[in-house]
Amino acid sequence: MRDLFTFNNIELTLAGVTAGLFLVQLLYYLATYSRLLRESKRRSVEERYTQPPVSVIVYAKNESENLQKHLPALLTQDYPEYEIIVVNDGSTDESDDVLKTFENEHKHLYHTYIPEDVKYLSRKKLALAVGIKAAKHEILLFTEANCEPMSKHWISAMARNYNNETSIVLGFCAYGSHKGFFHKLVAYDNLMTGLQYISSALIRHPFTGNGRNLSYRKELFFAQKGYYKSLSLHAGDDDLFVNESATDRNTRVEYRAESITEMAKIERFSTWKEMKVSRAATHRYYKGSTLNFYRLESLSYIFFFLSAIATIILGIYGNWLISILAGLLYLIRFAVKATIFHKSACLLQQKPVTGWIWLLELIMPVFNLNDYPHDVR
Repeated sequence: MRDLFTFNNIELTLAGVTAGLFLVQLLYYLATYSRLLRESKRRSVEERYTQPPVSVIVYAKNESENLQKHLPALLTQDYPEYEIIVVNDGSTDESDDVLKTFENEHKHLYHTYIPEDVKYLSRKKLALAVGIKAAKHEILLFTEANCEPMSKHWISAMARNYNNETSIVLGFCAYGSHKGFFHKLVAYDNLMTGLQYISSALIRHPFTGNGRNLSYRKELFFAQKGYYKSLSLHAGDDDLFVNESATDRNTRVEYRAESITEMAKIERFSTWKEMKVSRAATHRYYKGSTLNFYRLESLSYIFFFLSAIATIILGIYGNWLISILAGLLYLIRFAVKATIFHKSACLLQQKPVTGWIWLLELIMPVFNLNDYPHDVR
């Protein structure tokens, strides 16, 4: 009978590869993705008594129902001086009527309109540029019509990060709790992406942001010549602009509960897929290697999973001890990731999808691999 502690070369090789990839995965989660949790324990609340005037810019296209639902949360913020500018991008629904009704009741709401027949490669960039030029104040705060702040102190939470050095403030937009596996997938993807850009910004390596909760100075926008560098792309009004403009000194990240916005339910898979393809089209233009660093995490997990499964199967027909060891490594790695993601989701005001992570992390790389269009221009 074969000695329990005797392994052949194939078993040793597979076990070694599995253990090595396990350590790589563990480093990603303990050193990188847990950064938000570590920072939240150390970070003291900074009370800023200066509250600069803020212009909130909201992009809307055929969003009459969302405007009706979400505008009240923007219009009733507890903040001394701010304006809401809604840029209506050629809407053919009742958006204009809804906005006029709100304007009659709220004098700090303004809206502008981009005619439907205007020809422009990126209508959203044109719309946002129009809104920025119309803004009265230096501090700009962006969100979209299908989002709303989860607190009446949203503007205050984002604006308090500004000092003499700060030009960009990155915020987080949570995805609401909805039934169905598709919504678990969207929530997981949203959390993963958020943790990546938040973690990087916390160590002064900001590389992207999300236009559903993003702030920067009007002066910075014009200094960077607006969206000039990405005019040939449909997307990039938020992530590419941050990637081009953010530095280790001019960017701060805000993640406290009152700073979070929440995105409305995505009704169709095709809508979410289109959003991912649009964002993926800009990825190849990112400067720096931060995005590739996070891609390697996903790639290393795929190899770890395959290696662990192969080791378990090999052990079943050989030395079962390596099957147990490979299984333990997989369970430890899952427990570490699930704990970090669960706590991070709670901190960022998003319902955790902890019980689904084992399946979501297997499926998500498939969607990400298919997100790259052949022609991104």
